[in-house]
Amino acid sequence: MSRQRREVRAVHVYIAGGTGVVGRRLIPRLVERGHRVTATTRDLAKAAGLERLGAHPVVVDGLDSVAVGESVAKAQPEAVVHQMTALSGKADPKHFDRYFAMTNRLRTEGLDHLVAAAQATGVPHIVAQSYTGWPNVRSGGWVKDEEDPLDPEPPRAQRETLAGIRYLEETVRKVDGTVLRYGAFYGDASDAMIPLVRKRQFPLVGGGTGYTSWLHLDDAAGATVLALETGTRGVFNIVDDEPAPASEWLPCLAECLGAKPPLRLPVWMARLVAGEVGVSMLTRTRGSSNDRAKRELGWELRWPTWREGFRHGLADDNGLAHDNPAPES
Repeated sequence: MSRQRREVRAVHVYIAGGTGVVGRRLIPRLVERGHRVTATTRDLAKAAGLERLGAHPVVVDGLDSVAVGESVAKAQPEAVVHQMTALSGKADPKHFDRYFAMTNRLRTEGLDHLVAAAQATGVPHIVAQSYTGWPNVRSGGWVKDEEDPLDPEPPRAQRETLAGIRYLEETVRKVDGTVLRYGAFYGDASDAMIPLVRKRQFPLVGGGTGYTSWLHLDDAAGATVLALETGTRGVFNIVDDEPAPASEWLPCLAECLGAKPPLRLPVWMARLVAGEVGVSMLTRTRGSSNDRAKRELGWELRWPTWREGFRHGLADDNGLAHDNPAPES
């Protein structure tokens, strides 16, 4: 019997950011396994969607410390999950920190409010969403584990965002929580990258040597369930089994979408179009190893490699995508 099917004690989980792409997958999985879920959204219109998924909805702004404190105190959960982001529309690599500005606040101020509320209420376990891939140090081997450092010298336009990630991880570790470093998501019908690849607006840069570690959203939810049920603490890379350079995964993705092969740009031209961040991501970014997550969480992936996931799981959204096509807090 796999660890995912073992008998577990039902708990009450408070999910901050329940209408995001992970939250929408996570809620029904927890409910199916007998857990009680309270989930938040900033938008009253999305509360009904949370209720349909089986959660008790709460409308609260993650940056309002008083409201967060009252919400957690009223819920009295046994675990708190930070899934708050504020990403929508087309990403802007040239102004990366500007695009992530609100998410950075949610990873710092929002996290502080949530941690304070959890501690005041006596919540024993906090699980928080982080990210792996471009935050890895961009030197040495092409695949990093949790013991490798974060990038000490990121491109200028990514410094504030990396600082936010570093703050989140350090804060959660100080309270003996669990940090889940998700890889690059796929599997949602609203994925903004898909139309870009179809239109050949996502080019290969230079030799396409930058690595990406991919993660299907179903596997992100599965790992998060395990983190909650096992109570395992620490930092975990939540990625698939095959970190790969852009020169491999991007042509494959185009083929799976029935698109023409991606265009190629020299580094100097890409730098003019996408800035240093875009160039770094497609030529220097390192991938990540999932060995610790599989070993310590007992995690088994539905989509162990992006090769099969791209062919069969690109829009495998379980009918949930209509509830909220963009991640939000």
